[in-house]
Amino acid sequence: MRSGFPASFTKNRERLIEHDAIIELFNHIVETAGRKGWLSGEHFSVDGTLIQAWASHRSFVRKDGSDDDAGNDSTGSTSFKGQTRSNDTHASRTDGDARLYRKGKTASELRYMGHTLSDNRHGLIANAMVTQADGFAEREAAKVMIRDARQATASPDAAVTLGADKGYDAQEFVQACQDMGVIPHVAQNTSGRRSAVPDAIAASEGYALSQRKRKLIEQGFGWAKTVGGIRQVMVRGLKRVDHLFVLTMTAYNLTRMRSLGQIRPQGL
Repeated sequence: MRSGFPASFTKNRERLIEHDAIIELFNHIVETAGRKGWLSGEHFSVDGTLIQAWASHRSFVRKDGSDDDAGNDSTGSTSFKGQTRSNDTHASRTDGDARLYRKGKTASELRYMGHTLSDNRHGLIANAMVTQADGFAEREAAKVMIRDARQATASPDAAVTLGADKGYDAQEFVQACQDMGVIPHVAQNTSGRRSAVPDAIAASEGYALSQRKRKLIEQGFGWAKTVGGIRQVMVRGLKRVDHLFVLTMTAYNLTRMRSLGQIRPQGL
């Protein structure tokens, strides 16, 4: 019956999460793409995107339980104007894993951060993960994903490259890449500072190619938010959001693979 569908769906979703079936599916699709020659296996790009949590500002209250600092405005709604709130002192009652975060000109919202590692040959997603949102998450997630990619290369001597935007131009990140045997094709940030990316790398032909190819990763984020509905998730908790994000990126890969001519609707 229709009325029983939501409950059945929830149970199935929990079963998928419990057994990491979504991760296995994602890996299977990536392996299939690799067998078909659609992955370079050596040249990658990385980026992150903000994901709005399924929690409101009103749920973001003091950890010590003293919620009376939130006043009411003239409409009777909770108002936080003029109040100082941070992740150190406050947490969401709705989703305790979400973090209040802003980036650039965006407003502070309860968010997660999604990260993808794309293969430069066709822009297929080679790895995906979600972390809590903070100023270090993008580089830390990138190190985890490129380390996995480095270990998966057929030869330890393979020239693995990693393209990224200026936000990844930090000495510790560039050094971590080099320590892993990964050439950091990170966009140089020279605005009032010296870039951590060596000029010799930035002047190479491969670097210029990586900078062009890394823009393919934005297609995955765009699809995930407009078609996959990942702009604001409707699940709570880091593990559930992570699995939903990976499942969405699995669907994106399937869509891309279909356009590459491998996967076609049955019966056509």
